[in-house]
Amino acid sequence: MIINIEWQDQIGNWHRYQSKQNQADAYRVAQRRAESTKKRHRLVDSDWRLLDVIDF
Repeated sequence: MIINIEWQDQIGNWHRYQSKQNQADAYRVAQRRAESTKKRHRLVDSDWRLLDVIDF
């Protein structure tokens, strides 16, 4: 399963950041990036179903 990491800009649009095949690794990457950039990130699968939202 492919997990897409996306981030949200200041007007609410989602942008693709990276794809991973391991959900735990995708979560760690998104969490670290959310803390460093102070932006909301989310994990979605290949069918665009929401898996998790990470706030800083």
